[in-house]
Amino acid sequence: MRIALSNDHAGFALKPFVAELLAGLGHEVIDVGTQDDSPVDFPLMTQRVTGLVTSGEAERGILVCGTGVGAAIAANKVPGIRAAVIHDTYVARQGVEHDDVNVACLGAWVVGKKIAEDVVTAYLDAEFSTDPDFRRRVAQLAEMETAAHGIRPVSGDRPEGGR
Repeated sequence: MRIALSNDHAGFALKPFVAELLAGLGHEVIDVGTQDDSPVDFPLMTQRVTGLVTSGEAERGILVCGTGVGAAIAANKVPGIRAAVIHDTYVARQGVEHDDVNVACLGAWVVGKKIAEDVVTAYLDAEFSTDPDFRRRVAQLAEMETAAHGIRPVSGDRPEGGR
């Protein structure tokens, strides 16, 4: 899998470990993060990953900042991106299976190397469920994005009910 990886200065210490982990798992890493701990704005570093994911150049993205929260907020501003902070394996896995998360955000101040290894592995091993309920809900997210950006949804079909 091609993985876009970026970090800001707060994520600089953990990012090389994540890059090595990804390569060791057999993934192609597109590292577009900062290469030192000089201050850099996380929204700019986030755009590098989201651009690669939305263009299809990368299948998924990983962002490493201080807490993961800023990166997740920035990433979720981009249509087609579904980003989540992943600090445990349950969220990492279920985020992909139920919500089709395509950008994982790690907090270098919050997780150590072992947790990072576990959550990144869970995130990458997970696949979006074929369950119609999850597919419908992710489609509704896409409709929310298009409405927020003044684009009319393509489909007029809106399933009623659901769980």
